[in-house]
Amino acid sequence: MADMKKAKMILEKDFKIAEVDKRIFGSFIEHLGRAVYGGIYEPGHPEADEKGFRNDVIDLINEIGVPIIRYPGGNFVSGYNWEDGVGPVDERPARLELAWKTVEPNYVGTNEFMEWAKLVNSEVNMAVNLGTRGIDAARNLVEYCNHPSGSYWSDLRVAHGYKEPHKIKTWCLGNEMDGPWQIGHKTAEEYGRIALESAKAMKWVDPTIELVACGSSNRAMKTYAEWEATVLDHTYDHVEYLSLHTYYGNRDNDLPNFLGRSLDMDYFIKEIIATCDYIKAKKRSKKTMYLSFDEWNVWFHSNAADRKIEPWSIAPPQLEDVYTFEDALLVGCLLITLLRNSDRVKIACMAQLVNVIAPIMTDNGGDAWRQTIFYPYMHASVYGRGVALNPIISSPKYDSKDFTDVPYLESTAVYNEETEELTVFAVNKDTEASLLLDVDIRGFAGYQVVEHIVLEHDDIKATNTAAHPHSVVPHNKGGAEAKDGYIQANLPKLSWNVIRLRART
Repeated sequence: MADMKKAKMILEKDFKIAEVDKRIFGSFIEHLGRAVYGGIYEPGHPEADEKGFRNDVIDLINEIGVPIIRYPGGNFVSGYNWEDGVGPVDERPARLELAWKTVEPNYVGTNEFMEWAKLVNSEVNMAVNLGTRGIDAARNLVEYCNHPSGSYWSDLRVAHGYKEPHKIKTWCLGNEMDGPWQIGHKTAEEYGRIALESAKAMKWVDPTIELVACGSSNRAMKTYAEWEATVLDHTYDHVEYLSLHTYYGNRDNDLPNFLGRSLDMDYFIKEIIATCDYIKAKKRSKKTMYLSFDEWNVWFHSNAADRKIEPWSIAPPQLEDVYTFEDALLVGCLLITLLRNSDRVKIACMAQLVNVIAPIMTDNGGDAWRQTIFYPYMHASVYGRGVALNPIISSPKYDSKDFTDVPYLESTAVYNEETEELTVFAVNKDTEASLLLDVDIRGFAGYQVVEHIVLEHDDIKATNTAAHPHSVVPHNKGGAEAKDGYIQANLPKLSWNVIRLRART
């Protein structure tokens, strides 16, 4: 047996990163695969309500507490005519959907999705089409959704049965426009211009909205960083956020390297912050650009299956990654990385929410269940509200194929002053042995451990399925203790840990 390693952490109330914006725990639903049809919406299902929305799925989403959901895409939005998805359902056209080579029946559109979002207590981050459409369609959609009445598009919404405006606050200016795969792909100069002019028109309709400009689709793009600089040169004064997207896989089955990929996410965030601040300096601006990491997850399991899908069907099973226990560990590390950058990352969307690279899976006509990645996502959302602290961490490290100095301990902490709760999130990346964690909490006098949740499994490839939905589940028998101003915790090898403390009453 390998020797147990030791790690230390110091936590102080005054060592603050930022108040965590709850939208950092957001998600994403695209008209893709069974995310909508067979996911959130399945008329005739035993759990469906009178509108066709699955209550079992709603319950699982409410268990997470998802504060914002990006919609309707994704690659889909770059070919989407939003007008197809409003008005009487039986009069809506079926369209060839070019991004994913399916047929979009438009049974669910803007109004239906807004109704559903209320059921899961979530805001909507609405994306506009800057691929095949542009300024006109974007400003009309804002008018349709947000203007009270007395104009053509707002009165049309009223005629469709929605008297009150939807009051959508956050809007994405297109999707992944740097990608050659995107319908209406643009150069940075082309996109910067259309994003700027769309932003101006949209805010003339509703000055209260916030806008997200497209950043790079991933850190490996050839135009990376230069894209951001050019786009922000145009849009800096008119948008509030810049987007980041990334997905990770373990195709070569190298677990230590796979778990090191949270470093890549951190590099990505830091580099984009530097680019944003360069434009801030260049413009002599007092405004700080914030980040929306509005697509992130593990995605690679379903790639081969997706190549075999027959084109032009409705809601085929696409991007249905079945997640393993090791995937849950990386998702935990990525959530920790987002929290550690919460001074600049204000929105983040796990992509996606149901069936499509998702924490929640369903069978058509059958059950809904939690994938392995559901648990760190849910724990972070439920217990990660408050102020992100800046911990001083001392951890042993390792080198992998792509990374050097990967800490065995990936950790952060969130302090909720209102509830007098302190939560430590920690992943032990050691494949061989437990990690002994010592946390100095002398600044939190009287705080006691109320729970130590652990997600662990003997099989790193273990999954949750319809037949075995509880193969990978957390337990609360971690055994962390607080004594004399210190937490002593034994973190099992390859484990996700949530150590919850509360002030003694």
